[in-house]
Order: sequence, then C-alpha cells, then structure tokens
Amino acid sequence: MATHALRARLLEAQLDLVRRRERAVVVLLTGHAVTHKGRLVNELDHWLENRHTEVHAFAPGSEEQERPYWWRYWRRLPDRGRIGIFLHGWYGDALFSRAERRLSPGAFRDRLAEIRAFEAELAAEGVDLLKLWMDIERPVQRRRLQALQADPARAWQLGPGDWRRHQQYGIIDALGRELREATAAEHAPWRRLAFRDPKPQLERLAGLLHQTLVAPPGPPTAVAQAPVEAAPAAPSLHRAEPRVSAPMDKASYAAELAEAQGRLARSARELSRRRIPVVLAFEGLDAAGKGGGIHRVTAALDARQYRVHRIAAPSDEELARPWAWRFWRRLPADGRIALFDRSWYGRVLVERVEGLAPEAAWRRAYAEIREFERQLLAHGAVLGKLFLSISQEEQLRRFEARAATPHKRHKLTDEDWRNRARWEAYRGAIDEMFARTQAPGAEWTLVACNDKRASRLAVLEAINRRLEARLAAPG
Repeated sequence: MATHALRARLLEAQLDLVRRRERAVVVLLTGHAVTHKGRLVNELDHWLENRHTEVHAFAPGSEEQERPYWWRYWRRLPDRGRIGIFLHGWYGDALFSRAERRLSPGAFRDRLAEIRAFEAELAAEGVDLLKLWMDIERPVQRRRLQALQADPARAWQLGPGDWRRHQQYGIIDALGRELREATAAEHAPWRRLAFRDPKPQLERLAGLLHQTLVAPPGPPTAVAQAPVEAAPAAPSLHRAEPRVSAPMDKASYAAELAEAQGRLARSARELSRRRIPVVLAFEGLDAAGKGGGIHRVTAALDARQYRVHRIAAPSDEELARPWAWRFWRRLPADGRIALFDRSWYGRVLVERVEGLAPEAAWRRAYAEIREFERQLLAHGAVLGKLFLSISQEEQLRRFEARAATPHKRHKLTDEDWRNRARWEAYRGAIDEMFARTQAPGAEWTLVACNDKRASRLAVLEAINRRLEARLAAPG
C-alpha cells in the first residue's frame, strides 16, 4: 500500500472509531533504546487527527507515588472513540525496574501477573491493545549511539540512560522475552518492530494500527471465578439479626459518641502524619442510615483531610471509560481519607439485580474487585468495608416516615420502592458479594441498623478498631 493511501485509510479508520464511540484503542511501544520510539510517536500523531489522540510518556512525580501503583495508568486511559499512545507505559516500568534490580525476580513476576489482570479487564471493557516491542541488534545499537553522539545536530536526542541501556542490552533482551511470553494473550498479542529507517518503521506501525482499528471486536474475556465457599468467615444477611432488644437512650448515646469521635480524630491525625491513606466503603440496604453514619464519621475529621464520594448512576464521562475508572480516579493521596457512599460494589448489587450490567460483566467483577482491593492494601492503604442492614419492617417504617416529612421526602424515590420489591434477590446478591470478596485486610463489617444510635456507634467502633490496629502494627 502506498504511503499516502495508507495514511488516508488510517485516518478514515480513526474517524470511524470517533463516530462510533464503541471502543478505545491503546498503543504501547517499549523495548530497546534508540529504536526511533519518540520519532515514530511524533510522526504517527501527525498522521492521525490529534484532537482524538493522547500521548503519554511517564516520569512519575509525587502525585503518582502517593497513590496505588496502577492509579497513574487508570487515570490516563482514553475514553471510547479515542487512541491513547503510551511510550513504555507499564511495560517499560517493569522492564527497567527489574534490569536495575529495583524489582526482585518475584516482584517482577507479580507485576507481570498484575499486567495480565489489568489488560484482561481493559479488553473486557472495550479497550483494544496494540503492543509493540521495538527490536534492534546490539552492534547496530552501539553504532547508532556513536553516530548520534558524534553529530552536534542530533546529540540532544541521547538521554542519560541510553548508554546504560546499551550496557544492559543482554538482560533487557532476556527480560523482554520473559515479559512478552508472560503477557501475550489473544486479546493482547505482542508485535515485534525491527529497527530500520524511520519511514518503513512508521508504515509498519501505521499498518498494524489500521488492522487494530478495523478488526471486529473479539469475544468477551473470560475470568475464572472462585467458589462461593472460598470465604467461610464472611458475614451473611441470612444469618444476621438486624433487630435490637431495646433502643439506646439519648444520654448514653451522646457520651459514647463523643468518646468514639475523639478516638477517630486522634487516629486520623496520626494516619495523616504517617502518610497512610484510608478508603472506607459504605454499602447497605435502602434507608439503613449510610448518610447518618458517614456524617458521624466526618464530624470527627479535619475537612481538609477527607472527601466523601457519593456514587450514583455513572455520568457520560464515566460511561465512556472502563467501569473501574471512576473508582480509581477517586482514590485518596497518602495521608488522606476517602469515604464512598455506595461504591464499586454497585456492579454486583444494583447493577446485577436490576439487570443494568450483563451477567458476564457482574460475574467478572468479583475478580476485578478483589484485585482492586489487593492493590489498595499493597500500597499500604487501610480499607474498611461496612454494610448497613435493617429489617424489612423497619425499612417500611422509615420509608413511610420519609414520605410524611416534607424535608425528607426527596430521599424517597420510585427506585427505593422498586428495590424493596426485590428484597430477596438483593439479600441473595449481598450474601454472594460477602462470600466472594471477603479477604484478609478487606473483611466486611455487617452493622445492624434498626436502632440508629447504636448503629452509628457501631460504625465508628468498626472504623476505630481498624485504624487503631493499623497504627499499632509494627512498621
């Protein structure tokens, strides 16, 4: 295909991607040094309509280092209809960190496993991946480095690490083979791009991108499911009793509330000093009191330290990206607290029961949630997951009270009544959620909420215990 014809066909395919907005495309270029990666990206960006193209070359700063590792990549994913081009991206980081022994062999293998999970999730969410390994023979690389260094007009193209990468050629080549073998998949194959003059390289890259853009969508990515019995210690609504024998009196409540909030304030200040992030997920049955519980928590905190994220139906911006994007982007920096009023568990609760997500998507979500939470914990975050439960009779009483109270009537919606009609379906989904997502460090706390005062104290106590245990732990 002639160069001009190829360029026209590539642009036509990109504009069709923009019009359809059915999927996004991610292009990753990694591999050996001085293989024209930067030049190829610049030329490709010139060929494409760059209003719909994003280029990312990473030099992680403090913002990235203060959040879980994968946050830096999740937040930069292109939305549907766009192309994201990553220079090295998650592969270059793993490759060079291992070559420089900043990652141990075991940590390198763990990172490759994370990459497989990440890319499988992207593929399942409508992101097409084009992964290119830039190849060059060692003698050719050395001659190119020497030529660049000797040419005053081009010497600026050499970075401080290029000669070091040449000295590490053997280990980078071996690690590259291991990396490609471990992360190749039907939905994310590797292509090798041999070093040559820029023009044929660009034509090869453009041809591969054109193939990616015009290829029909692949089959959904399958994710193995752990058996429900995998977490026998998980709580269960069917075994729990949300009723209380006697309501708590106001004086006792006020005294215990002040003490619990004082404990929380002290822990929060120390967590901030130690730069430990906290993520609190609040789920619960309608009218169980999530808002009231969250208010008693935030009343004890410095407003500069926390943020409450109230998760509702996804916006157009959120619908244009993979499902987990809207939760990754809201993660707190080190030393901060994020409270989620509803959370990533909506996919396996309301989206499941109401038929808002395909069965394949909500079944896949259990594994994705476990991996998400594992990465929070690996970063050093404290994770608290609370589920607030009430009896069916108490829920009806609160619904009727809301309907009769002018300043609370807005809280009661048709959706609340519809959810109540599916009470048993929700209870089954909740118990399966507990069983499939209970894990060390990510345990669920089930709070009985028929008595509002006692339940608010129970929420504070559960959070206090988790924070104090973290602060008392060695290291």
